[in-house]
Amino acid sequence: MTDDIFQLAEPVEDMLTGMKDRMPPESVTLNMSDVFKILSDHTRVKILYALTLSELCVADIAELAGVSQSAVSHQLRILRNSKLVTWKKSGKQVFYALQSEGVRILIKKSMEHSAG
Repeated sequence: MTDDIFQLAEPVEDMLTGMKDRMPPESVTLNMSDVFKILSDHTRVKILYALTLSELCVADIAELAGVSQSAVSHQLRILRNSKLVTWKKSGKQVFYALQSEGVRILIKKSMEHSAG
């Protein structure tokens, strides 16, 4: 076996120039990294998945996620601050929902990728 396959190839400058123009700005990749950090918590993933099903109150999210209401409230604060979740008040109750269809797609695609 030769070591040739482990030699680094010279960059193809024309191809790289075009690719560099298509790379997102540093601020965007940093924000993406922050989203993935937030998604690395098991409880937050369960909460977000529950919210792909419907708008829910804290008690319902806690029941579906199998954690305490105080744990859900703590995680929802993090999810709200990161703009993944929004809320609305209806009388005395607060209902939570995903911030956008983009968040729903991210969670659904992650689930598809993880399940198969």
